[in-house]
Amino acid sequence: MEHHSQRDFDIQGGELTAREFHFGEFTLDESRYRLQRGERQLRLEKLPMELLILLVQRNGELVSREEIADRLWNKDVFVDIDHSINTAVRKIRLVLRDDSEKPRFVETVVGKGYRFAAPITRENGVSTVSSEVPPLVKEQPPSTQAHGGGEPAALATLKTFASVRLWMLLGAAAVLALFAITFVLSREGRPKTPRRAPIKSLAVLPLKNLSGDPIKEYLADGMTEALIGRLSAIHDLRVISRTSVMRFKDTQLSAPEIARMLAVDALVEGSVIREGSRIRVNAQLIRGSSDEHLWSESYDRELRDVLSLESEVAQSIAGKVAVTITGKEHERLTAARSVSPEVYESYLKGRFAFNKSNKRAGFEESIGYFEEAIKRDSAFAPAYVGLANAYSKLGTVFVGVPPSETRPKVISAAHKALELDPELAEAHALLADIYGLQFQWTDAEAEYKRALELKPNDAAAHLGFAHWLLSHARTEEAIAWSRRARELDPLGTTVWAVGQIMFYARHYDESIQELHSALAVRPDDAVALWYLGITLIAKDRPEEAIPVLEKAASVSDRSPAIICWLIRAYAHVGRRNDALRLLNELKQRQNKSYVPTAAFVNAYLGLDDREQAFVWLERAYQEQSNILQFLKVQPFFDPLRDDPRFKDLVRRVGLN
Repeated sequence: MEHHSQRDFDIQGGELTAREFHFGEFTLDESRYRLQRGERQLRLEKLPMELLILLVQRNGELVSREEIADRLWNKDVFVDIDHSINTAVRKIRLVLRDDSEKPRFVETVVGKGYRFAAPITRENGVSTVSSEVPPLVKEQPPSTQAHGGGEPAALATLKTFASVRLWMLLGAAAVLALFAITFVLSREGRPKTPRRAPIKSLAVLPLKNLSGDPIKEYLADGMTEALIGRLSAIHDLRVISRTSVMRFKDTQLSAPEIARMLAVDALVEGSVIREGSRIRVNAQLIRGSSDEHLWSESYDRELRDVLSLESEVAQSIAGKVAVTITGKEHERLTAARSVSPEVYESYLKGRFAFNKSNKRAGFEESIGYFEEAIKRDSAFAPAYVGLANAYSKLGTVFVGVPPSETRPKVISAAHKALELDPELAEAHALLADIYGLQFQWTDAEAEYKRALELKPNDAAAHLGFAHWLLSHARTEEAIAWSRRARELDPLGTTVWAVGQIMFYARHYDESIQELHSALAVRPDDAVALWYLGITLIAKDRPEEAIPVLEKAASVSDRSPAIICWLIRAYAHVGRRNDALRLLNELKQRQNKSYVPTAAFVNAYLGLDDREQAFVWLERAYQEQSNILQFLKVQPFFDPLRDDPRFKDLVRRVGLN
């Protein structure tokens, strides 16, 4: 192969063909096995590079998973093809900064394969445009004969006249064309005011603590969360949730890089300084695509006026992004009251403790701070919301406090918060969660809708309503709502949501793909690992599920919610003694601490002991276990569906 002007070429069919492809800001040099972004060479492993070359070569065509497997692996190699292809595609998207939901380059054709969708320029160094321009009029030699072999004189005169007239018309047309071109060029030469793309989405990045005291970190994080909360009330603006943006704390990434990862138009950056009883906030709005600074402002207030300060910053940002704000939304943006510095600090410390941990100790620490804030100011509604949230987390299967202890406290604190401020969306969403667990389906639906009306960017409320729809077997609607939750929290705690609901909708392949994608973002996410293991069992791949569930058990302190699925996986692969050993572990733990009834339901179903499963299903009904929410859609309940006891249970839960 020869080298031509730093490019490689092949001879195919007698023509010189480029091996260099350009798409977007990227250049793929196939022969040099090199991918560049501008002048920067990008690292891509062998298999993802081979797959990218294949997709680019077949630009615009569907490339099936079978074709990919044939191209990348020979028949003697034994690998998990599906997982390996998904991994390769994920790595390609990562290096191209592509989004699987709104792809610029690699499109997924569900159940079929992939397609490279971006326009590609192939450079071969050979111009295909002819440089010769034929003359408009071919000049004829003048006739030297007036008669005889020549044309008659009159006819010659007429033709001469027609020729002159033709040239005059052509000349006039040329003059008009010249005037037109001059006019257009003169207009283009005038300075124009560029039209700015509207800002429809933004992320508030973690504000920096410039107080010089690391202990004051809770103040910067609290201000970040407060700004997100206020802006999240605007329907016409997509605002990224706190759990996603906190991944960029102290990041070295540029604004355009972060904006691409979060798929937003703009970013808010800033800092917080606490000096005695005063607080100073600097904030700026940046266009994500260009790193252009659109607005900046500084605010200096007494700490007791911090809620007014939050309101003022949020209003300024909303004004600069020029979204439509309704009268009600404006009221929520401007709502503020004075709060003593001691109360606000206790509240922020509670939020900080709540957010930094997913363990029981962290939630109990946050409860102490919220109760301290309430003791100092019993009318401070946000502290009651924090209290309700903390008790709600304590009652999850991963923490394991009995629901009989936590749910009444969630309801009490949420009701008190709404008594003080009926427009606290988070309180409505927390009530909706509990109402659903208590089979009060109509009340739950009403509370979710109220929460979403008040705070349309609340990812948790979107996911809660998706679960409500799932409970009623409205699976496609549930998938749509879970996708919306992930748009609002693309790197946070809801990354597993679509995969979870895909499992209940029995789209197992899509569920596995979604959960692998979630784990690429958060490798130790216990919920994503949990549902990946469950889905692999449903796909009759229990031997693959075992290491996944073992890891999930490890990162969740051996949660009974995961141990019960390990029992099923062990039983499916013939390791019955291991399954019985784990069942005995659950029984021993029950003698010392709370173990959810759902764990025993799933364990006995996994061991194919239906009678014991029904015993524990009845106990689950008495406990109002969350396992009963999904009676209609849980695939592993299928063997029980024709049993009159199961039908009666569905009726009593209110889902018949």
